[in-house]
Amino acid sequence: MVIFTCSVQHSAVNSGQYDYGAWMPNTPISLQLPPPTTKGTTSEATMLETFPDVNVTVQGMAIMHLLSKQSTDFVPLGHYPDEHFFEKIPCKLIKEFQGDLEIQSVIIKVRNENLDVPYTYMNPTVVENSVAI
Repeated sequence: MVIFTCSVQHSAVNSGQYDYGAWMPNTPISLQLPPPTTKGTTSEATMLETFPDVNVTVQGMAIMHLLSKQSTDFVPLGHYPDEHFFEKIPCKLIKEFQGDLEIQSVIIKVRNENLDVPYTYMNPTVVENSVAI
């Protein structure tokens, strides 16, 4: 569960933040007025008064971009640059795990070929081995 939470789940939640939040109305960093409580009662003028100014928006988007981009020391899921295991059984299990991840990667790539907007955030080749900020 810890491995899943610190790798795959984190990738699913974190990696798409900028893709979604780069359009500021999806995730405004602050609001200058309370949000509307009744659907369909907002005008363009009210929206412009409610959203933050350009400087605040740019700062929020910059932070979101930095937090969601791949780290410079990226290590993909299932890869271990420091060899901690030399025994036969753990090494065999690691190889099996890496093989399973390769199969999942192929399945995801094939599925994405038929999508207008591919979903890449869960592909093991782009999932970080652990949370890295």
